[in-house]
Amino acid sequence: MLKKFLLIASLLMAPLPLAAELGDDGLHKAPWMRDTFKDLREDLEEANAEGRRLMVIVEQRGCIYCRKMYEEVFVIPEIEQLLAERFFVVQINMFGDVEVTDFDGTVLPEKDMVKRWGALFTPTIYFFPQDVPEGVTAAQAAVATMPGAFGRWTTFNLLNWVLEKGYDGDEPFQKYHARKFEAQRN
Repeated sequence: MLKKFLLIASLLMAPLPLAAELGDDGLHKAPWMRDTFKDLREDLEEANAEGRRLMVIVEQRGCIYCRKMYEEVFVIPEIEQLLAERFFVVQINMFGDVEVTDFDGTVLPEKDMVKRWGALFTPTIYFFPQDVPEGVTAAQAAVATMPGAFGRWTTFNLLNWVLEKGYDGDEPFQKYHARKFEAQRN
């Protein structure tokens, strides 16, 4: 009986992966996020200077799918490591008022920029190439868009597909993911 009690007690006291905390704006705050002036041209330049890929995540207060990503997916060590070491992550509040400067120079509050980009779900994650042509919006420039919450392997494989520039190749993400997922299962 004592052994059973000690086992249960040790499981309850075991450290859990640290989920992101909620900020004053009600959005998740992870250590791998960047607090920037939300000028995407500057953010891209800084990401490139650090050898990282620019990723913009659109969220909203109370989003259960955002919570799922932070509590179940982003805390997976391999995913958290990729986000921390290889991506420059900027957060946008779907209903926020902070000004955002798009790649084409347009300046709008977050809520209006999100409408301009056509994001309907949270989270929506945009991934960008290292070079963005002049005169295009973030939605036009994105090499991949993740609309909603996805599981471990889809997220992990999408991050890697972006890092490997799979969007420039002949293998679409779904085929890449199927191939990688089969290998990951075995």
